[in-house]
Amino acid sequence: MKRNLQLLIGIAISAFFIYLTLPGLHLSAVLGSLRTANYWWILPGIAVYFVGLWLRTWRWHYMLRPIKALPLRRLFPLICIGYFGNNVYPFRAGEFIRSFVLKETEKISFVSSLTTVFIERIFDGLVMLIFVFIALPFAPAIPVTYRNLVILLTVLLLVATAIFIWMAIKPTRVEAVYLWIADHLLPAKIRQVTDNFYFRFMEGMQSLSSGQDVLMIFFTSVLIWLMETVKYWFVMHAFDFQVSFLVLMLMNGLVNLATTLPSAPGYIGTFDTPGIETLAAFGVNRNLAASYTLTLHAALWLPVTLVGGYYFWRFHLKWSDFEEARQEASEEEKMMSET
Repeated sequence: MKRNLQLLIGIAISAFFIYLTLPGLHLSAVLGSLRTANYWWILPGIAVYFVGLWLRTWRWHYMLRPIKALPLRRLFPLICIGYFGNNVYPFRAGEFIRSFVLKETEKISFVSSLTTVFIERIFDGLVMLIFVFIALPFAPAIPVTYRNLVILLTVLLLVATAIFIWMAIKPTRVEAVYLWIADHLLPAKIRQVTDNFYFRFMEGMQSLSSGQDVLMIFFTSVLIWLMETVKYWFVMHAFDFQVSFLVLMLMNGLVNLATTLPSAPGYIGTFDTPGIETLAAFGVNRNLAASYTLTLHAALWLPVTLVGGYYFWRFHLKWSDFEEARQEASEEEKMMSET
């Protein structure tokens, strides 16, 4: 029941985003732009995108290194499986299945692994906001509401990053605080569970204990998203318009911030509408912008989903494994709410 409700919410949000942009489009013009596009430009874009995926693997290897050093060739399939799950299953289930498979194959705690994934998302969000801030001075008039939202997200992510780094570099103090809370407020019957969760969570935070490691994680995050923006640039050349790389950085930032919202599988609507609106704000014809954005969305979605699906089959995974991973995450969430 809960799963069905979540799916309905995601579909409703996707439908709302599509509703926002459909009235301004003419299907015949969109199809006309799609027919005349030079799709050969997608190939170098896909190649660059997979370079970005390898950089993601390197970053995850770097974050897992304090727990267990793993070669990139063993982590790359899990990154692709994670994308496969995100692209075909609602509510970013791929993040759970990636940690689940890592636990099954490498015996790394599910909580520790999921903590590293959460840190990835924080750094990804920070880079997206940096992209937006770099491009905003060159953007046309943007509603104050959007600017205020970007500022709010920036503050929240900076606070979250600061807290995580503080916890990583002051583990003794954090442990003292946790033990006091546990001794005075938590029932004895759940102490073993909460203690295990706490220590596994802190294990996943170890990559933030060094300033050099934090800089490396941030540096690789910037490279990852620059590679994705380069793909935006290649695919743009398939269509009859030109905008600056800064505009594509802004589009990339806004699109990926929007896709953090619940949506139908594959980020339908939450990806497309912000992309079309960003390009339209810079003078690109809306129908042409829609053709480009739909093509870009497909070029981002299809290759990694196929590769991830292949690894999903190769690892003998089943759809029930998604449910098991989600259930394990739900149990951790329930345990945290009870504490």
